[in-house]
Amino acid sequence: MKNFIDADFLLETNHARKLYHDFAKSMPLIDYHCHLSAKDIAKNRIFENLTQLWIEGDHYKWRAMRALGIEEKYITGKASDREKFRKWAATIPYTLMNPLYHWTHLELKRYFGVDEILNTSNAEEVYDHCNSLISTPEFSVRNLLRKMNVEVVCTTDDPADDLRYHREIAKDGFQIKILPTFRPDRFLGIEEAGFQTYLEKISAQTEIEIDDFESFLDAVKSRIDYFHEHGCRLSDHGLDCAFSEDFTDEALNRILNKRMSGELLETTEVLVFKSGVMYHLGKMYSEKNWTMQLHLGPIRNTNTRMLNNLGADAGVDSIGDFQQAKPLAKYLDSLDIINSLPRTILYNVNPSENEVMATMAGNFMGNSQKGKIQHGSAWWFLDQKDGIEKQLTTISNMGLVSCFVGMLTDSRSFLSFPRHEYFRRILCNYFGNAIEKKELPEDLEWIGKIVQDICYYNAKEYFAF
Repeated sequence: MKNFIDADFLLETNHARKLYHDFAKSMPLIDYHCHLSAKDIAKNRIFENLTQLWIEGDHYKWRAMRALGIEEKYITGKASDREKFRKWAATIPYTLMNPLYHWTHLELKRYFGVDEILNTSNAEEVYDHCNSLISTPEFSVRNLLRKMNVEVVCTTDDPADDLRYHREIAKDGFQIKILPTFRPDRFLGIEEAGFQTYLEKISAQTEIEIDDFESFLDAVKSRIDYFHEHGCRLSDHGLDCAFSEDFTDEALNRILNKRMSGELLETTEVLVFKSGVMYHLGKMYSEKNWTMQLHLGPIRNTNTRMLNNLGADAGVDSIGDFQQAKPLAKYLDSLDIINSLPRTILYNVNPSENEVMATMAGNFMGNSQKGKIQHGSAWWFLDQKDGIEKQLTTISNMGLVSCFVGMLTDSRSFLSFPRHEYFRRILCNYFGNAIEKKELPEDLEWIGKIVQDICYYNAKEYFAF
């Protein structure tokens, strides 16, 4: 059966079609948050086959296959790559109305020219066709980025990373900027078993003996300086909720010393420590003129059996229902009151918190910065048509959607960039429908400019890479 994705996919009106084709379609991509491998980009990796390029590491696909009852050996297990692809192809017809159905066929069409619906009857033909292309230099990692008109990619990197691959990329003059992002979750994980070992590693890298909270902060700052020298301009935090317990430097020092001496910490002490670290990190980001990203609200690794068998990021995470508003307001205010609140993007995984994030962003605008605090793009379980439309509506109702910095992939796959196209089509349809309903004037030049700003120019100005 022929692929249903045509030139006007998701574009319901003439106004939507004009906005997309005349204004949005050709804009470059700034992918300011993803989990792509800097090593793969530095080495310009050519993948062996479609399974390794497309399915390996993609927990969205894994969840769908498990829902269909497919054995784990065909998902993350020891089945051959061809067998795994066959099982994915068998899953596709059952993903109707799931965003995977759209993404799959967009990616097959944009990268490989496959103009058919994937299913069991054509799985072998599609697999062999795609593999014949993947084995060529035109499908190396760097050429995949070029093919999608990517301008900037921000990877997600642990503070202990030596960034050698970012150095390699910068040295060889690759025209697409590949920049690191500082992800210091392990600095907050004082309750984790490997915390002390991690600090020892950081201490060796920075040549700073960490024996109290002051030296801990010195080591953190050293790594921030190092990342900044390598082009980093963003941090990222994966949190249940914001941490905003009251603290003193004396308390932080006492808690750290207690942990380093091998004593168990009380829950309140853990929260106090995390709160203090987040406060000091925010100040450091502000000094560097970085953007801080807060990804809030998931429950991670809920299935102990899967966690033990496969490790983290196995696709067994869920939407959480943590209290967000009060601690987040207190945290942001603690930095704002000393004029040290950096540009901040707030992402929620719980759709019931859209209005919380949008109104929270509005509380801390100003300081001559357009859209300083952002309600971030629909994230994780919400980065589908309904979730994107609801997020756009929330920003429109409670802020200025015209200042929004747009979409990102948040992906580990080099085939994920058509998600920008997916977003842009939904965005243009959103505005086009409003024009059709007489909710907006028929001023396509001005609305087209706003569309281009959201797709590209706002991010370019906001991050100033």
